Amino acid sequence: MSDRIPVLVTTEFTDELLDSFRAVSERIALHYYPARSVEDVPADVWAQAEVLYTSSVVPDPEEAPRLRWIQTHSAGVDHLIDQPIIRSENVTVTSASGIHATTMAEYAFMMMLALGHRLLTAIRLQSEAEWASGSKRALLVPQELRGSTLGIVGYGAIGREIARLANAFGMNVLAMKRNVLEPAEDSGYTLPGTGDPAGAYFSRLYPPEALCTMVRDCDFVVVVTPLTESTRNMFGEEAFASMKQTAYLINIGRGGVVDEDALRKALQTGAIAGAALDVFDAEPLPEDSPLWRLPNLIITPHIAGISVHYNEKAAALFVENLSRYVSRRDLLNVVHREYGY
Repeated sequence: MSDRIPVLVTTEFTDELLDSFRAVSERIALHYYPARSVEDVPADVWAQAEVLYTSSVVPDPEEAPRLRWIQTHSAGVDHLIDQPIIRSENVTVTSASGIHATTMAEYAFMMMLALGHRLLTAIRLQSEAEWASGSKRALLVPQELRGSTLGIVGYGAIGREIARLANAFGMNVLAMKRNVLEPAEDSGYTLPGTGDPAGAYFSRLYPPEALCTMVRDCDFVVVVTPLTESTRNMFGEEAFASMKQTAYLINIGRGGVVDEDALRKALQTGAIAGAALDVFDAEPLPEDSPLWRLPNLIITPHIAGISVHYNEKAAALFVENLSRYVSRRDLLNVVHREYGY
């Protein structure tokens, strides 16, 4: 067929999922090369590719002159955004935003419950074989979720799913997003039955410039915003100084969004009660980082979004977008280069 669409997949998928890509259309000519570098794919395959599915391997523009669309295997594209072909006006880039929403929302609530219900203190007492009695029982009085105020920094697919669950917990939700004039969901991918497509689960919506105003009222703050030039270190000394001393911070977005030195000081001085971090400015977190030794901080190794169903969810999104590409309809999760996500 003269109108075949060469699709190159460099991320590992099962044969069943690869067959689901082929089944989208008879026009699909699928080329599968699991790759860790550009050199792992033959030059003639790069030269013919029109569509690329990749985790992190992207060619230079001259190596793939026919490339028109790149689908990434991750929601964040900060690791790719400076690549020349990503910046090319001839190439549309889409992300995997939305497929992590349920897993990451559950992680956020795991940490809110753990911090609010003093799990760190309970574990410490257990390690010391101490049964808290008398005045020590006050150490275990929880910050209950019901009636608490939750601030969500970044109101995309993940933030909206967190808000949906927060509504079920009886929490008051405040949300922050770049464009407050568009509270409804945009053209992003959403798992069926999840999220807040109409913008109904928050009581107030704030622009990024009003971050310090928003966090003043929050008992819990969850950061899910992507890392861009405008969000780097946005959560710094001023933001921590604006928070309640009884409040908790949870970062599942990107490490560079939170100023780690400012967070360390806030935790050490009692400016905030505690925090949970799944992402860091440097990963793996260096062994000599002072963050490891903070008793009111929970650390996990960038696992909030992982799932045994990750590839199946990613494949379902690609099938949807591939069918849209074949029929020349708008793609989901188009990356806006000017915003960096």
